[in-house]
Amino acid sequence: MRLSLLLFTSVLVSAQSGDWLLTTISFGAPQYQRLELKVDGEKVTGRSGNLTIEGTLRNGRIELEGKRPNGSIAGKLSGTLDGDTMKGEGTRGDTPVTWTARRFKTAAPQTRRFEPTEFHNYFSSTIPPALTIFPGDTVESWSVDSGGGDAQGKRRSNGGNPLTGPFYVEGVMPGDTLVVHFTRLRLTRDSAESGDRITPSALDPFEKPAKEAPNFDSNWTLDRQAGFARLTKPTQKLAAYRVPLKPMLGCVGVAPPQQQSIRSGWLGPYGGNMDFNELVEGVTVYLPVFHPGALLFIGDGHAAQGDGELTGDALETSTEWTITVDFRKDKSIRLPRFENAEYWMASGIANSLPEAVQYATSNLSGWLEDEYGLNASEIAVVLGTGVHYEIAELVDPQVHVVAKIAKSMLAPIPK
Repeated sequence: MRLSLLLFTSVLVSAQSGDWLLTTISFGAPQYQRLELKVDGEKVTGRSGNLTIEGTLRNGRIELEGKRPNGSIAGKLSGTLDGDTMKGEGTRGDTPVTWTARRFKTAAPQTRRFEPTEFHNYFSSTIPPALTIFPGDTVESWSVDSGGGDAQGKRRSNGGNPLTGPFYVEGVMPGDTLVVHFTRLRLTRDSAESGDRITPSALDPFEKPAKEAPNFDSNWTLDRQAGFARLTKPTQKLAAYRVPLKPMLGCVGVAPPQQQSIRSGWLGPYGGNMDFNELVEGVTVYLPVFHPGALLFIGDGHAAQGDGELTGDALETSTEWTITVDFRKDKSIRLPRFENAEYWMASGIANSLPEAVQYATSNLSGWLEDEYGLNASEIAVVLGTGVHYEIAELVDPQVHVVAKIAKSMLAPIPK
């Protein structure tokens, strides 16, 4: 009897508090939710999203009922608890479901060195995690260039923006915001390649184009110590042309919604091939989350890039980087955001330039509303006097515009 009591007490302690990853499956399709539970004797309470949870735990068997804010029943779950896992059957409305749950693991923040051995050409939730990390962890790693070349110029992957990762961030769930701090970003070799034609979408189709140079060489030499790039075999006109080095990453994104697998050259609400030339050392990137763990991918290093990535390829090269990862629980955003020491910056990603401007403006407006509680007129005054727009990307399948506002403009506004 004493042993049984100790075992039962151990089960109660295991379920006493904390967050769980709840997976419910109906008609073969999984849905994921964060389940927060607390046990007091045999009584179980908690929440999941906007649902309140009530139930019982007796002799290792758990019964849960979820109620909407209006008091109506959203679903019922019945099952067994065994340490840090649960499973059973239930209903969501009138639909039968099977379900499992596991307690989120926790760990003290640490620095992890990750050496990639394979790279991916898709943003996808179907790719197994390369590394599981925890909120607060720092990751040191590297990426090949857009053609698959490493720091020695050796081909390590197929081209098309090969990605490092994905990194599974324990405890992060759909509806959260992933926070990625880029604390270090460095070039790892002395060469780069770029395009040598302006994308037709940026030119007047009725204007006679400039004379072409069929033998033009768009390879670059990077003088990392002096901090500039020059054409390796320049024409006479460009013999003295120099470009300041500004290492950046073209691709940062998470697994897109549902079971989509999207080529690493694309961009969207999940981030992706955003090619924003302010994605540099010192920036923080905020990304919506669509799957447990977020599944973070990083790649496509550039030594420098003008606005819009006008030639389709910036100064493409290999990079090494250090990130620290965190998240904002139950804080959802629709499109990526960026922050550095000077600016708040909000993405607009769409099929046309006017649409992208609209999305970027709405994204930045929502940020001001969330952080400062401003009303529509207050937002209009602030953005009408302080907003700046940058064309981040023109050549990829969608246009990327960034709306930004200086933090100095926001300093007098109380939160």
